[in-house]
Amino acid sequence: MDETDERDEGAIMAARGATFVLVSGCFTGGWIWQEVVDQLRDSGAEVHPVTLTGMGDRRDEAAPGTDLETHIEEVVRLIDGVDAPEVVIVGHDYGIHPVLGAADRRPERITRIVYLDAGMPQDGDAALQLVPNQEVRRRLLGRSGQAQAGDDWRIPAPAFDEWQRWGSTAGLADEALDRLTRLAAPQPAGTLTQPLKLSGAVAHLPTTGVLCTGSGLNIALIEDMVAGGLPQFQALADPEVGFFELATGHWPMLSCPDELTEVLLRAAAGEGHRITAPGEVPAYMRPFVLDVPERTRERVGRMDLYVPDELAEAEGPRPAVVFVHGGPVPADLRPTPRDWPAFVGYGRYAASLGVFGVTLDHRLHGFDDYGRAAEDIAETVDLLRADPRIDPERIALWYFSGGGLLLADSLAEPPSWLRCAAVTYPVLVPLPGWPAVESRFRPAAAVSAAGRLPIVLTRVGLENAEIAATVEEFLAAAKACGADVEVIDVPDGHHVFDTIDHTEQSRRAVERAMRTVVGHLRG
Repeated sequence: MDETDERDEGAIMAARGATFVLVSGCFTGGWIWQEVVDQLRDSGAEVHPVTLTGMGDRRDEAAPGTDLETHIEEVVRLIDGVDAPEVVIVGHDYGIHPVLGAADRRPERITRIVYLDAGMPQDGDAALQLVPNQEVRRRLLGRSGQAQAGDDWRIPAPAFDEWQRWGSTAGLADEALDRLTRLAAPQPAGTLTQPLKLSGAVAHLPTTGVLCTGSGLNIALIEDMVAGGLPQFQALADPEVGFFELATGHWPMLSCPDELTEVLLRAAAGEGHRITAPGEVPAYMRPFVLDVPERTRERVGRMDLYVPDELAEAEGPRPAVVFVHGGPVPADLRPTPRDWPAFVGYGRYAASLGVFGVTLDHRLHGFDDYGRAAEDIAETVDLLRADPRIDPERIALWYFSGGGLLLADSLAEPPSWLRCAAVTYPVLVPLPGWPAVESRFRPAAAVSAAGRLPIVLTRVGLENAEIAATVEEFLAAAKACGADVEVIDVPDGHHVFDTIDHTEQSRRAVERAMRTVVGHLRG
């Protein structure tokens, strides 16, 4: 055993004497941890599984006023009552909200926060934003978009065949699923609708993310998110943040308690995969793969127009290509997407081919903003069609990355002016970690209504597996209905290949895609 192995083994041995506080997610209680609790205690750890008000055998204690603050205060009281000077606190699913709220008030008592197949809520976020069940989300959202519990202050627990709507049931035997159903309690609605309030103290605590791959999230996808350079993901590259994967669904304490126990002990020891921060220049700010000359650019509101040369009256109005960036992108990020080199490059390139290139900053700032982003695109198209220089019946929409979900509106009811739709390294089905996306934004389901609309899809060979699966689902649906899809492959390309892969293969792919789209506009 070398020095590193001895140090790691020593850390693990110390972790076996750690103190754990375990907070479960929706509809469950302390009972769900029983097998993990027994094994942690056998290893020498002190363990405190929490049953919050309204949960488990405390279901009768809930009232209309039971909310997130109720649960936060209960976790704080438990921490205050533990003799150990520091605790490892684990939040599963919704449980991460009271965990973060309590840790923010007692940061000096927390040695590590473990996110167990949980989201990353920030100050002001309500758990409702991460609820995967669209029916429950719609019921609890008022017209203003603010969460409303109304008179119905409890959400019924799922039936045996409904758990999949709340998270992947991969790995759960029927016996475990029956137990989950039998012991589940209604969830007080206020726990999901009340925003989380954080002072910022929790941001400096060591954390571990335990990713259940059956839920669609893995370390490779997290690495891609960090590598993309968007600031909201950069904290995941902190040396104090580690990651583990479990090859199971959303309830690992029932489907693989042995593996989860080992992961929790290793997390307490400070182990876990570390993610390397990207270079100084994020991917979205690297140069465009093509060297295109400058063009006249007009800025109108949230959109930029790249104007083709020599607009002769004899030629009449020109077509336009609207480039729709991905996301979500933080609202305060500067520069905004229309000033990123890739979109400046696409806009200029379109203008060099004799059509208007149009970029815009739409408001896709969170996973529940797709509807607002779609409104921004519609507003942009209306402005373009009113411009006498632009042919109102010859417009193409071109979507990128997470913006690919916005393609669904174009497919569901293609307007007469839409001559072509294009997508590049797109997400075409909401990923499992994107529960707040409205069900309407699913291009794989909408493509059956596309009719004869030409679709140009640029696919990269080195795409993240989860994103690639959404593309394949879309292509299978398109093939089944006979949709007109032309696929342009970049076999050695990565996500955002048009800025990070400066190869001849990348250049040819961008050129072919652009000329194909422009060809449909002119045809």
